[in-house]
Amino acid sequence: MSEKSDADRQDTIDEFGDAVNMTPAALKKWLDTDDSKSVGQSDGNGESVGHASGRRIVGLLEKKKADLTDDDVAHMRKVVGYVHRHLKQRPSGDITDTPWRYSLMNWGHDPSK
Repeated sequence: MSEKSDADRQDTIDEFGDAVNMTPAALKKWLDTDDSKSVGQSDGNGESVGHASGRRIVGLLEKKKADLTDDDVAHMRKVVGYVHRHLKQRPSGDITDTPWRYSLMNWGHDPSK
């Protein structure tokens, strides 16, 4: 790998660490809730894209940095992009029980933290 791609890889890992503010245990518990399963676009198999991503994020959080594959880092980049885009769409008022918050939580980010 070139120095540039090593730096890009580390930047993505750092940004992922900033974007994902839920622990693996908290995210696993959340993904088991009806609220978690009630939001997002379905992949055709009944599970939303965000819910499937959340399951993958749990695995990424539990991996050692040295064991991350290029595909893992690509998914981390996707998560960072989703969280950043979605945060810009914050609704007004109390966000506690909103589909907006639930969607973000499926991607590992709880905006109420």
